[in-house]
Amino acid sequence: MISMAARSSTRWRFRQPSVIPGFGLAFGVTLAWLTIIVLIPLSGLLWRSSGLGWSKFVELALDERTVNALTISFGTAFIAAVVNLVFGVLLAWVLVRYRFPGKRVIDAMVDLPFALPTAVAGIALTTLYAPNGWIGSLLAPLGIKIAFTPAGIVVALIFVGLPFVVRTVQPIMEEIDKEVEEAAATLGATRFQTISRVLLPGLLPAGLTGFALAFARGVGEYGSVIFIAGNLPYVSEIAPLLIVIRLEEFNYPAATAIAAVMLLLSFMMLLVINVIQAWSRRRYGYGA
Repeated sequence: MISMAARSSTRWRFRQPSVIPGFGLAFGVTLAWLTIIVLIPLSGLLWRSSGLGWSKFVELALDERTVNALTISFGTAFIAAVVNLVFGVLLAWVLVRYRFPGKRVIDAMVDLPFALPTAVAGIALTTLYAPNGWIGSLLAPLGIKIAFTPAGIVVALIFVGLPFVVRTVQPIMEEIDKEVEEAAATLGATRFQTISRVLLPGLLPAGLTGFALAFARGVGEYGSVIFIAGNLPYVSEIAPLLIVIRLEEFNYPAATAIAAVMLLLSFMMLLVINVIQAWSRRRYGYGA
């Protein structure tokens, strides 16, 4: 009982004992920087939205074109994040567990979306997946159209979001010793049981983190999407583009309302993901 109370008090202590001085200064600088860079701009957005009035805000937020653009942005970002979660974990597994020619090249290529300007990525993807492109010309006879459709948005978001999952899962996967898999095999576990009951529980928190990062990047992505999306209202128009359009029309209330809705929806979805992460850590004993 005493040990549990001591553990609880240690866990909830604001300032942990440390041999390195300067906690107050470091914490103050961190809080000030976070306030200037993040909190003040977001507070300004919410303050500007509150000035519209509730009825006007709801009218602008529930506009048919706005709702459609938000649905496309969040829907395509979610689909792309799910795809990246599956194939990102698989790619990280191959890079960690196997040795093959060109491994370092493939490992370096994973970070290419980080360094490549998003506009360049959008132009390249549009060139490939357009009906007369290298890949698009092969899909056209099959009746499959990627560019200038929501499917093209998903492709672009998969491209920009893949590194987040791979680089988040890869370090955790490197810490899992092969002997754990061998021990499971000697105890009679099948490959599926080893993956589902031994490996995935340890990778779940990192995988959810990568998923959240890829999803957040996808929701706010602009440069790589506008070229391949086609930007047709009610078809392939994303919310960030609609904000730009409203600003160009000097319709600042509508742009503010769309941005505020995106902020609130993103915060709620990230909050849910963080709750699931905390549950998985408690459930499987990681980060307790």
